Amino acid sequence: GFRIEGILARDDNEYKLLCILRENGRKEFSLNTESYKRFSGHIGKFPCVMIAPDDIALITGNSEERRKYLDTILSQLSADYLNELIEYNKILQQRNSFLKAASEYNRTDETLLDIFDEQLSVRGQKIFYYRKKFLSAFLPSVCQQYDVIAGRKDKIDLQYDSQLLHVSLKELLIQNRQRDLYLQRTGCGINKDDIEILMNKLPFKTIASQGQRKSLLFALKLAEFNVLKKQKGFAPILLLDDVFEKLDAERMNNFLYKVCVEEDAQVFITDTHKERLETTLNNLQISYQLIELKT
Repeated sequence: GFRIEGILARDDNEYKLLCILRENGRKEFSLNTESYKRFSGHIGKFPCVMIAPDDIALITGNSEERRKYLDTILSQLSADYLNELIEYNKILQQRNSFLKAASEYNRTDETLLDIFDEQLSVRGQKIFYYRKKFLSAFLPSVCQQYDVIAGRKDKIDLQYDSQLLHVSLKELLIQNRQRDLYLQRTGCGINKDDIEILMNKLPFKTIASQGQRKSLLFALKLAEFNVLKKQKGFAPILLLDDVFEKLDAERMNNFLYKVCVEEDAQVFITDTHKERLETTLNNLQISYQLIELKT
């Protein structure tokens, strides 16, 4: 188990946060000694943006990584979106269990399946509209941030890819019903959404250099930082966990100038190259506190 406690200041007020994981697996989470009735009630209150080495999967990984990332941002921006997503996933799980049982017992209740499809389509269609509206402004912002960090234009293009761009979820579920019964799971809908990333009209992850991949990751996170700051009215905390490895000095300088100087964000950085980090921060005239861990 563990216990983490912290004091956060916002709008001249202090907030005490406490998170506990008991040895029996029970979780406890409270704000100013008052426990949350639902953990989802905390999401979006004190946002932070984190960049870690494994986050490169947003660029190189499968579509699930990018959907999770998109859901994380939208859930912090909109409680309605979070509620729709929670309900959608519950219904999706119920429909999948029904499809599996129908296959096992070789018996299908079409009426019950119609009810699942109706409930799923209502929730899914709302989520689709949320995602489409948000990404219409967010993706161009990512491209702009990329040009700033990379220091050049690499003709990056990001596009929202969804089956619902062409047909409603209700129609899609009807069209794929027999296939879903055969596969024993729901194989269509917003759970297949993706963000397509291109460079010079070619798949980005197959032709991009390591520096270009990291630049795009930073651009995604910086665009996330900006949209959260604008929506919440205050800057989220930025956490950078050992992300400057194998990144050239120009890109590192451009990124730190953007977040530390232009945005004046509160940033926590872990890094294994003390001299390089100190030199960059000093050159940019950024005030900082250094805590060195020696083994």
